[in-house]
Amino acid sequence: MNKPITEFIEKYYLHFNAAALVDASKGYVAHLKDGGKMMITLAGAMSTAELGKILAEMIRQGKVDFISCTGANLEEDLMNLVAHSHYERVPHYRDLTPQEEWDLLERGLNRVTDTCIPEEEAFRRLQKHIVDIWKDAEAKGERYFPHEYMYKMILSGVLEQYYEIPRENSWMIAAAEKNLPIVVPGWEDSTMGNIFASYCIKGELKATTMKSGIEYMTYLADWYTKNCAGKGVGFFQIGGGIAGDFPICVVPMLYQDMEMHDIPFWSYFCQISDSTTSYGSYSGAVPNEKITWGKLDITTPKFIVESDATICAPLMFSYILENA
Repeated sequence: MNKPITEFIEKYYLHFNAAALVDASKGYVAHLKDGGKMMITLAGAMSTAELGKILAEMIRQGKVDFISCTGANLEEDLMNLVAHSHYERVPHYRDLTPQEEWDLLERGLNRVTDTCIPEEEAFRRLQKHIVDIWKDAEAKGERYFPHEYMYKMILSGVLEQYYEIPRENSWMIAAAEKNLPIVVPGWEDSTMGNIFASYCIKGELKATTMKSGIEYMTYLADWYTKNCAGKGVGFFQIGGGIAGDFPICVVPMLYQDMEMHDIPFWSYFCQISDSTTSYGSYSGAVPNEKITWGKLDITTPKFIVESDATICAPLMFSYILENA
């Protein structure tokens, strides 16, 4: 079988972070081949970085069993889907003056590093349809998680009129079609979360129509207890922050607070991060620190790739798809 990415990185990626990338990829493959399941966590702006082009294939081929992501990553994959041609790239973003940043704002362009998301074509296109779905659920006395409302919108077909990229490049479409379990901790700080809050303030929606973060934790706890047998569940973390910290805590919660002393630790751990180890930093904490919190075992395979996830994750996912 032709394996161009495997051959390339095994030939040239021999030391330091490059070698860690290869070792972690091999560990991921071994975990899946032994019957293990895998969670992927998405922090930062991975959806705006168009990671969906390869993450969607990982989902379709069953290499991902659960995703934890920020609200931004949940919605920005769909924003790219429906408004891609309206995005603007600003390669000289480091040189922008405050006035130039203000000019972008006045044009309705919200900047994420070198990429500007168009407010009208991206935010408002989604808002127009998701609000109808929220209100319909409330009228029926139904409650759902943030990602479930997104799934309903995708599967209803109302967004298809706007598609500007191939549907196979959207990880949210792939996830919706498989009904992939997702948790979105801190969803309230996303654009759609802000919009939902505004409707609650105006009295047009009730906060209880959206299931909460606590309910996400209980949902995750139920899934973990049902899927941690055998080889167990691995943890592949992109970036740091709440997308990673929220789900990894389910193990110590079950063990310490629920007193389920037979609950297994996470059985594989890898983090791609450009955060350096420093005082009090979660993103920069070395994996062994997680042993002290009851998240990882002494024997858990642990990897950290200290680099840019937009460079490393596509390479690692390609390796996994070629070999798992």
